[in-house]
Amino acid sequence: MSDDGRQFETSTQQTPAPTVNERPLTAASSLRGSTLDAIAQRVLWLSTAIIDAANRGRANPDGVKVGGHQSSSASMVGIMTALWFAELGPHDRVSVKPHASPVLHAIAYLLGELEEGQLGTLRARGGLQAYPSRSKDPHTVDFSTGSVGIGATAPLWAALSRRYLRDHFGLPPGGRFISLLGDAEMDEGAVWEAIIDPEVRQLGEAVWIVDLNRQSLDRVIPDVQIARLQGMFAAADWQVLTCKWGRRLQALFARPGGDALRRRLEEMPNEEYQRLLRSHPRDVPARLLGDSPGPALAELVAGLGDVEVAEAVRDLGGHDIQELLATYAQIDDSRPTVIFAYTIKGRGLATEGHPSNHAAQLTEEQMHELASLSGTDLEDPWQRFPAGSEEAELCARTAERLRRPPLPSAAPPAVPVELKWPHKQVTSTQATLGRLLSDLKRAEPEVARRVVTVSPDVASSTNLGGWINKTGIWSASDRRDWFADDADRVLRWQEDPGGQHMQLGIAEVNLVGLIGELGATWSRWGEPLIPIGTIYDPFVGRALEPWMFGIYAGGQSILVGTPSGVTLAPEGGAHQSVNTPSIGVSTPGIDSWEPAFAQDLEWTLLHAMSQLGRPGGTSAYFRLSTRPVEQSLANLPGDPAVRERRRRQVIAGGYRLSSHRAAEDEVLLVGTGAIMPNVCAAARTLAEQGVRAGIVCITSASKLFAALMARDDPGAQGSPAILEQLFPAAHPVPLVTVLDGHPHALSFLSGVRGDRMRMLGVREFGQSASLSDAYGLHGLDAGSITAAALDQLGR
Repeated sequence: MSDDGRQFETSTQQTPAPTVNERPLTAASSLRGSTLDAIAQRVLWLSTAIIDAANRGRANPDGVKVGGHQSSSASMVGIMTALWFAELGPHDRVSVKPHASPVLHAIAYLLGELEEGQLGTLRARGGLQAYPSRSKDPHTVDFSTGSVGIGATAPLWAALSRRYLRDHFGLPPGGRFISLLGDAEMDEGAVWEAIIDPEVRQLGEAVWIVDLNRQSLDRVIPDVQIARLQGMFAAADWQVLTCKWGRRLQALFARPGGDALRRRLEEMPNEEYQRLLRSHPRDVPARLLGDSPGPALAELVAGLGDVEVAEAVRDLGGHDIQELLATYAQIDDSRPTVIFAYTIKGRGLATEGHPSNHAAQLTEEQMHELASLSGTDLEDPWQRFPAGSEEAELCARTAERLRRPPLPSAAPPAVPVELKWPHKQVTSTQATLGRLLSDLKRAEPEVARRVVTVSPDVASSTNLGGWINKTGIWSASDRRDWFADDADRVLRWQEDPGGQHMQLGIAEVNLVGLIGELGATWSRWGEPLIPIGTIYDPFVGRALEPWMFGIYAGGQSILVGTPSGVTLAPEGGAHQSVNTPSIGVSTPGIDSWEPAFAQDLEWTLLHAMSQLGRPGGTSAYFRLSTRPVEQSLANLPGDPAVRERRRRQVIAGGYRLSSHRAAEDEVLLVGTGAIMPNVCAAARTLAEQGVRAGIVCITSASKLFAALMARDDPGAQGSPAILEQLFPAAHPVPLVTVLDGHPHALSFLSGVRGDRMRMLGVREFGQSASLSDAYGLHGLDAGSITAAALDQLGR
């Protein structure tokens, strides 16, 4: 980080703070007169005015609240001003807490990244985003935030991704990865799952700055829990720094009675402190002294004026830019660091410290008062600093210092459409996954070089063992393998910087956070990767929200849920996924796949790899199974042209398995995934009963749903042609859909041509059973499918 800008922090003149209703209101340090303090005040004004313009200054014919968080932004002004204008370098990356987005917009404006006309567009279509967004904001945003806890942890996974690129592609050392988060955000479990992961402990480039304003959305946080938080970080081997008191208060602490003042403030409950802030200055001394003040404290307070006392109790370290810079200078680059910066929610605003100020808006009169304090005008709110002023010069130097070099562009590798080796006659899709990755290493080394797999302590049980034996485990440093001489060990666990598998603890949120950032390296540093995360399918729901947010933020990755469904019969209901097929259909930004056969998995996995690491790329979700399946059921065509047609249909979402023409169907059985042997068996039984049943094997319900939407909406993405191939309009027949999951996921197929449909699937929690018993319990066995088809025909 750079020290540029600290030369302006030399003023020690202590002048009275400007006041509103006699309460002192300023954005930054009580040591005023410096250039950085002047910039902080302007940032406070701009961020507040941006929200005001969106609410009072813009027509709102809908009558729906626009909203914004002036107070939450205000508490971050000093922290962010100190960072951007004195500390950050071009290689640093910062995640900004969601409700401080207007501060980020204000800083971007002062640095020349936004035009004046854009400042009135907060929360408008095509305008500035309510929460920082990499993909939607018109200026530099390093991390999308808004999902509480996820934005805080994303820089950790980005730092790991950057180190991985350093070790595999020779990227030079980068900067710091900084998370700015609110103290209420510390309640999120994702935060603690990330903090304690062993790989995170070595990230000296990771810095968290906690905006400790002691307020959440609804209330003042009732407990003084800073010591507990500090202890938890320290126990995870983080450096813990605290920026608590401003320098004016520190000077008072050094005077007679100062120790008593410090004790009083440190022992004061959060609610009492907030009430102190809301009091008129004439009432502050008495409230500060409390019911039984000691003589030393009483004497110290008696020697101060009312406004001086009111200003002193507001002098917290998170608003004192000099104190912040001194704290930043203490960061230990050998381990991750957390800084607890004490702040006031609403600092410098008329809503300062109010327990209900979270979404409160300043009135027009209060905006005029703030404009006056900030040296600007509500009628001309977007004033930059005058040309030639120290503030304008520092803004220009900061913009130049933070200018990032052009991004290199490494094209993603050309992924083949298939490999050259045949599959086993009887195998599962989960076993095929491991074999495909191992074969890719020898068939397409340049593609395999970009692959990085991640798992939460389930690598061997998701069939990554062969891949791991070939590529090794990635670690930032070599670790001795104490079992290297054990002849009985099948899985080699060699950890070094050259490995291509990243192993995390049992925390699915960490996994999807990491693959999201690995999947964003193409846009961050110009080096595309092919991240593949494996996870037990029942836990996809737990990981879904952070994975979706990673996709929203531009991360392109492949998530493999395996094993899946009640097909994992002996494991019991806790490990039998039910709703994940519906998740695959309804989640934006992904293609979902549930191939039944090994060749289908090969084609779809290679296709999914080809969609990563590029503008407009798409993530993928695979639902795989441990059930061994007879591969001859796939009836793979021998003719190359017909085989290629099959491959294209597999990629489009499905294909017909029945040998007769669709015009001859009396009923159509539609299945997906590991349940296909049951569907084929049912078709044979129906044939014995004189019923000609067609078979459709679906590889991607999401692709077929997109095709259906595109049929009626030419502007939508999707290929309607596949629908006519699978469900020709001229030959409607009753449908029976079958899947190892909730039947809702295929219910949209009735809308393709208006067929009467019977949906078979899993609608209850499962239980431990044999495979045949599990299928019978949920009506997925061949007999139940046969009966459903006959019912559809009225036989």
